[in-house]
Amino acid sequence: MIRRFGETPRADVAYTPRPGAYAILPRDGRLLLTLQEEPEPEIQLPGGGIDPGESPLRALHREVFEETGWAIAAPRRLGAFRRFVYMPEYDLWAEKLCIIYVARPVRPLGPPTEAGHTSLWADPAFAARHVGNPGDRHFVRLLAGLA
Repeated sequence: MIRRFGETPRADVAYTPRPGAYAILPRDGRLLLTLQEEPEPEIQLPGGGIDPGESPLRALHREVFEETGWAIAAPRRLGAFRRFVYMPEYDLWAEKLCIIYVARPVRPLGPPTEAGHTSLWADPAFAARHVGNPGDRHFVRLLAGLA
């Protein structure tokens, strides 16, 4: 069974499965994160939805590049969790299956290519308090030894 974080699913909502791959990216004692401006400013682990026919690792590399501008190496799966959310940018009630990896940020290739995203570096303790959802915070705390 995959652990659930966040809101209890609503009985009156039909949720669409939405798998995604997300990365904790440590380097020199800090973590590479992304700030997504819309629909509200939120600090997040870089990552996102896995497109149909795309592998989780391919999606991870693509999403990290789009949201941070960085290339990554040596991804290792840490775990997964579910959360049930409304995604206003897609007008979609989603059952998100979030697969969490740790990977090494290798080098910046340019600015983020996804509109509304800015890359930022933060202390793991800051990230453990401020990334946008409780499942991501849980995995950051575990990796940073803060749990």
